[in-house]
Amino acid sequence: MHVLVTGGLGFLGHAVTVDLLAAGHQVTVMTRGRTDAKPPAGADLVTGDIRDRDRVADIVKTGEYDGVVHLAALTSGRDSHADPLTYFDVNTGGTLNLLMALDAVRDHRPPASLVFASTNIVYGSQHTGALSEDLDPHPESPYAASKLAAEQLVAACAATGAIGAVTVRPFNIAGAVGGVGDTDPARIIPNIFRTVTGQLPYVTLNGDGSAVRDFVHVADVAEAIRTSLSGCVPGNHQLLNLGSGLGVSMAKVIAEAERSTGATVAVKRNPPKPEPAQLTADIGRARAQLGWNPYRSDLSRILRDAWSAWQ
Repeated sequence: MHVLVTGGLGFLGHAVTVDLLAAGHQVTVMTRGRTDAKPPAGADLVTGDIRDRDRVADIVKTGEYDGVVHLAALTSGRDSHADPLTYFDVNTGGTLNLLMALDAVRDHRPPASLVFASTNIVYGSQHTGALSEDLDPHPESPYAASKLAAEQLVAACAATGAIGAVTVRPFNIAGAVGGVGDTDPARIIPNIFRTVTGQLPYVTLNGDGSAVRDFVHVADVAEAIRTSLSGCVPGNHQLLNLGSGLGVSMAKVIAEAERSTGATVAVKRNPPKPEPAQLTADIGRARAQLGWNPYRSDLSRILRDAWSAWQ
């Protein structure tokens, strides 16, 4: 397949591009103009802002892509409260622009396959335990709401037959591929490494750090996205959780990071806050439909790979 990867210079985008190339696909990465990163060797690069409808239409028209992996997005729940319009513009409006571009070429091309990366954040904090795709979403930020609206656009477009689509809801993506890891300052693992290297004085924990979350290796997510892309059926839309299916506490993440780095991690404990005690992914559907096994997603492997990339 010839695959367009929007947002392909990001943490997940890099891993997806590497995985697609390794499987023999032709890949074109779309970026809004980042100069601090390059695509993996073998991938082509096009420049365009997902908010620019005419530019997106031109890229899709001239590229003749068999598939699209749509990753371009803004991803901070906290920032989205301060700037909700931009979040809807990029995450929802950008998805609409991409779908309109794919719809515009449907009369003279076979329906494209589309994998859209949403987020587990759409479930909200109303649930606890293992979250299945059958649960009603409860977005609690403009970020989550913008992603849920984009999911609905993808499903509606697929129902017309213009595309075949899979929406994936990854949980906490971590690890690294090809020396590219996560640097998001809102996430615990990058902040642990910043503490170890002296960029931060400490990592903050709420209460005793017993809150349990699901961490999944970025390479496992990339593999699931590639497999989903190959299984898209025109006129059909599927929704899949991507996680490890296992939960680890925040305190355990810190303890395992100390083993991986050989350093003591300074911790500042904040008062407990109301939050679900446990949020993990029910990945039964992804296992059944994709034959997918997130075998890289044990915590020690995730942290070893992430730390190696960080260094």
